[in-house]
Amino acid sequence: MRRFLILAHRVPVRGEFTLNDLAGGGGRMDEIARAVSTGFTLSNDLRRDTEMTILFAGDPAADARRIDLVGSRLRYLNPDERSTAALLKNALTRAAIYPHDFESSPGLRVGPTDPLRALEEFLRQPGAVWLTEEGVPIAQWRGPPGEIAAVVSDPYDPTPEERERLAASGVPRLSVSPLVLRTSQVIDAVHREIDLRSTGSRADAPA
Repeated sequence: MRRFLILAHRVPVRGEFTLNDLAGGGGRMDEIARAVSTGFTLSNDLRRDTEMTILFAGDPAADARRIDLVGSRLRYLNPDERSTAALLKNALTRAAIYPHDFESSPGLRVGPTDPLRALEEFLRQPGAVWLTEEGVPIAQWRGPPGEIAAVVSDPYDPTPEERERLAASGVPRLSVSPLVLRTSQVIDAVHREIDLRSTGSRADAPA
C-alpha cells in the first residue's frame, strides 16, 4: 500500500474560496488538487493501491479539517485540477455544516481533526518517511517492499510544531531531488520509485 499525508497550511478550511482563484484566495489549493490527481490517476485508471490524507490547518486550531481518500473506493476523480479542487471544496464546505466525520463522495471522507495528533499517528505506520530535499536519496531507502507512508508539505514549509513531531518520530528523511520540487512532483517521483521496485525494473534497488 502507498500512503501519502499532505500538510496543507493556508487553504480556507470551510471551503470559502473560488475555483477561479485556487492559487491566491484558495491558499494554494491548486497544488493540493494537482497532488491528489497525480497521486491517484493513471492513463485510463486510478491507482487502487494508494491512499491519501490531507490535513488542513485551521485558525483557530479547532477548525482544522482532515480529508482521507481511498483509491480502492474512489469515484468522480478526474485528472484535471479544477474538478479535483471542486471535489475537495465541496467536502470542506459540507464539513463546515456537519460537525462529524462523513463520506462526502465515494472514497472521500472528511471531518474535524487534531492535525498534530493525526500526523503522529500517521508516522507510526510501516514504511513511514518524511519527504524533504534535506533527506537522503530515496533510491537508498530500505523499506518494506511495496509499502510507503510518506509525509510531504504543500508549497509552504512545515510549521515548527510539525517539524518537531517529524523529527521526534525518528522516521527516515528521504529526498527525491536535490531541488525544491512541487508537492505533486514529489508524489510523482515516489510513485515512480515504487513502480520500478515493484516491477523489478530497478536492478539496483536495495533489497
